[in-house]
Amino acid sequence: MTPRGLLKFITPLAAFGTLAAGEASGEWASRGGHAVLPESSIELPEHVGLRAHTNFKMFVPNAGMAARQSSPEAAPQAGPPGPPFHGYFYETPASLACVYKLVPSPDAVCDPNATSANPSGGSHAIAIVDAYHYPAAMSDLQRFSAQFGLPVPTNDNFQVVYANGRQPPVNADWNIEAALDILWAHAMAPAARIYLVEAASNSFADLLYAVSVANRLVNSAGGGEVSMSWGGSEFSSETYYDGYFTQPKVVYFASSGDSPGVIWPSASRNVVSVGGTSLSRDPMTGAFKGELAWQSGGGGPSIYEPLPSFQIGVPGIPQTRRATPDVAAVADPSTGVWVLANNQWYIVGGTSVSAPVWAGIVNSAGSFAASSQSELTTLYANRANTSAFTDIAAGSCGPNQGYTVASGWDFCTGIGSPLGKSGK
Repeated sequence: MTPRGLLKFITPLAAFGTLAAGEASGEWASRGGHAVLPESSIELPEHVGLRAHTNFKMFVPNAGMAARQSSPEAAPQAGPPGPPFHGYFYETPASLACVYKLVPSPDAVCDPNATSANPSGGSHAIAIVDAYHYPAAMSDLQRFSAQFGLPVPTNDNFQVVYANGRQPPVNADWNIEAALDILWAHAMAPAARIYLVEAASNSFADLLYAVSVANRLVNSAGGGEVSMSWGGSEFSSETYYDGYFTQPKVVYFASSGDSPGVIWPSASRNVVSVGGTSLSRDPMTGAFKGELAWQSGGGGPSIYEPLPSFQIGVPGIPQTRRATPDVAAVADPSTGVWVLANNQWYIVGGTSVSAPVWAGIVNSAGSFAASSQSELTTLYANRANTSAFTDIAAGSCGPNQGYTVASGWDFCTGIGSPLGKSGK
């Protein structure tokens, strides 16, 4: 597909929301395009403590970007319609597996248009909790899997569950969220059973009820993970609800947010808080160059959550309150991942990406901790293990970009991004 054809292909993104922060200043133009913020990712003051928002943004590349990145004589990549597209270096399951060394002998380039070794492994179950009904969940998951050479799910290993027993209404923005979550959890742990548990709405009451349903499903499968890519600003009674994340044999992951500050349930001491990074690639060849903190990633000290045992004595963490995030992975929309939702391809970023990616990697690692506290204790104990984590060494985030990355734990990327399956 030509660069201009791809631009037309993803132009419908603009119908979903507004330009993301930074567009007016030209920040995104320097990144080869602009980000679109869906309505579902906007929190209004009256929503705090009552309703959750998604944590994703969509990226629309400039018309001339691929033309600048690829030689004039290069032909579009052959194969079935769909990504990857020649000259565009957004992440595929294989390229991310290469970057995070989840496959044997990964190459040094990790070009999304050339790398083909996909992640493998996974068992038991991963439950994705999202709001509203996603009618095309199975067909999109099957097509995405076929497109990238992943095992194609069937009714035996993928199931949509209505949390309250009734089909929720449909919401287009939340459909993209749910698509992102199930596709990338499956991509990182293709042999795990995936449940999509649909809450009746995006109210915390409905979402937490869906978490309780997910708890039973994952526990009955022998253990696994629950991934939550939603959240909201902290509120004074949040610790009362932390008990939802204590089901035995279940480890919980939540997005740290896509703007400065701390959100819940990422702030819960019973949840692995997942922050965001940017992947750096050569603009001409697509070769992977390194990983930076994503400047829009959420993180900081919690207002209400007490200091958990696994963070006691960790350099960089104020020894007064819970600090987020714990870990990080790709989230920058301008270095985003491919997502298929309602049979439409999107380039998506946000910490809504990093949470299911981490849930899938931990599932594939096969340790199946007894609880989030146990998993977090393991992660922090291994934080200096350079064969298990990449300690992000550059970048900033937070209010006024006031948090800078540091050796070891920091407010932008926690202890770092995943490297292989050990130490998890």
